Amino acid sequence: MTIDKPALLDALNSVIGIPLIPFAGSSIDFAGHAKNVDYLMRNNHLSAGRPRVISIAGTSLVHHVGYDDQVKLLDIAGQRMEGEGVLMAAVAPNPLPAAADLIARLAALPRPPDVYLVMPLSGTYGPVGLYETLMAFAERQAREHGARFLYYYRRPRDRAMIIRLIQESPHFIGVKIGTNEDDVPPFTEALNESKIVIWGIGDRSTAAAEMGAKGHTSGINIVVARASDEINNAQRRADYGAARQVEAEISPLEDIRFMEERAYNYSAVMEAINCGGFDDVVGGAGGPFNPRVPANIAQRIEGIMASIKHYH
Repeated sequence: MTIDKPALLDALNSVIGIPLIPFAGSSIDFAGHAKNVDYLMRNNHLSAGRPRVISIAGTSLVHHVGYDDQVKLLDIAGQRMEGEGVLMAAVAPNPLPAAADLIARLAALPRPPDVYLVMPLSGTYGPVGLYETLMAFAERQAREHGARFLYYYRRPRDRAMIIRLIQESPHFIGVKIGTNEDDVPPFTEALNESKIVIWGIGDRSTAAAEMGAKGHTSGINIVVARASDEINNAQRRADYGAARQVEAEISPLEDIRFMEERAYNYSAVMEAINCGGFDDVVGGAGGPFNPRVPANIAQRIEGIMASIKHYH
């Protein structure tokens, strides 16, 4: 059953867990992926029984797997969620016909995504072209498949046109901020309550929440679910001091993930899972373009996990 827009917006004011895609050699470990979704669904510490939000996105390595595998990953996630929670699919918008085909396939699944995250456009383009093309694309996908969209904002040059896109398209329900906190106020001031501004750079999200952002994406929710959930719980009750206390505990792991322009965004999470000795999540052995971290980084992660493992 399709979740209505007000309920979806409230559900997105949450932790958007982005579980990594585990690999065994060169192949996706689909059984491990199913186990990871199970972990997130079973370990829901969100206040007031709020639904878990799961996204298969960039941190998962969605850019490095083919469309057939993307459909299978989302299908497995939807099945394991058993009609509960909110499912988000990330879609790279180019080439656009391929993106349209992917949405058509995902929309036909027994449990289709509740919302699609439009990833940053690669290649050469202009802001006006981005606005015009995505307006028409969203209109068609909404008409044919009932699709609803968030835009992943990563390029400051495009800000004015992205704000206009979200203001004018009823099918874009919000934005995920992937730049810095300074970009939060322009979006929150321009968009009304029918749209959402989500912090998109990990669990250190309280500064953005104080500026009006609602919810945040998390790559470490798959290893320390309670930490991410407690941060969001505190933010929703405006207890920013409590949120920052938890942030301080997980900050060393986030420091590693985002060092050297996010070089270890995926592999640090994989290492955290593997060194934690958990039997309910699967880290894998490294994905495409994302090998295991160097030994000195692995040693640091092992020390960090010793202090935050209780949040698993």
